Amino acid sequence: MLTPLDPVSALREIAYLMERVLAEPYRVRAFRSAADAIAALPSEEFERHARAGTWKQLAGLGETTATVAAQAVAGRVPDRLAKLRAEAGPLAVGGLDLLKQLRGDLHTHTEASDGSATIEVSRAAATALGHEYLAITDHSPRLTVANGLSAERLQAQLDRLHQLNDQDGCRLLSGIEVDILIDGGLDQTPAMLKQLDVVVSSVHSELRMASEPMTLRMVRAIANPYTNVLGHCTGRLITGGRGTRPQSTFDAEVVFAACKQFDVAVEINSRPERTDPPDDLLAMAIEAECLFAIDSDAHAPGQLEFPAHGAARAVAAGVPPERIVNTWPVEELLSWSRARR
Repeated sequence: MLTPLDPVSALREIAYLMERVLAEPYRVRAFRSAADAIAALPSEEFERHARAGTWKQLAGLGETTATVAAQAVAGRVPDRLAKLRAEAGPLAVGGLDLLKQLRGDLHTHTEASDGSATIEVSRAAATALGHEYLAITDHSPRLTVANGLSAERLQAQLDRLHQLNDQDGCRLLSGIEVDILIDGGLDQTPAMLKQLDVVVSSVHSELRMASEPMTLRMVRAIANPYTNVLGHCTGRLITGGRGTRPQSTFDAEVVFAACKQFDVAVEINSRPERTDPPDDLLAMAIEAECLFAIDSDAHAPGQLEFPAHGAARAVAAGVPPERIVNTWPVEELLSWSRARR
């Protein structure tokens, strides 16, 4: 039997379930904004709206969100939530045993860059999923389209992570998804990178470079002692609201040999629109004896479930679980991530 929820919890669960299946972000925001508006009400004002059924009068609530609130207050599971719960089956077929072995996620974004939720909300969702650790890896400064973090903003985020780690919940790891620059450099100061637990290095610009300079660019970044994970290595998009994009061209044998040599993990990016690396390159990385990280690349709390996709792919491809770094206990993971610094 479905259990009714208070309106704030109902609205947030609807948003979470919509994020899980990549619903349009503006639609998701409507439910999260409505939840925040109701959560901010003094108790007497909440009771007044509950008695009068005047939820739509609140700023931030429309017809749909007001209906959800009214149905929840009436002691029933809102129709919208009941429908989403009924549709919320497994995200992927296969890989469940491996998924259970994943202890954390090494690539996630918050509202500090181009994500939709605070660190606190992301951490609560990760804790509910049973994560032991969660790396916060917002973008670096040059990715202005994603509101990349300057050194000063990143330092402020690190200070907040330290505060939150004194509270109950999964352990927050400091991190960054740092742009790989045209010359193979990393888009953040060495002093800042040295402080971080996890550095995911990714190409976000000039994705159509010729193969030879792209290979050199990637190898230089992999050889950088601060790089831990090579993020979404081809940069491709195969579906989704942003359209499609072909994969970058590079000498994969050379790139994966460098990952093996410098002990850098190849990311199995679990976003459905990326599914990166493609199957043929994933097979090459396995053959090269690379390490791997199965990451969500989550930009919203519901997307923290995306590693189900990556785990299914890893099992189908035959990735040895012991070579997946986020199956490791946190101290072993951190010993690895800091080893070259």
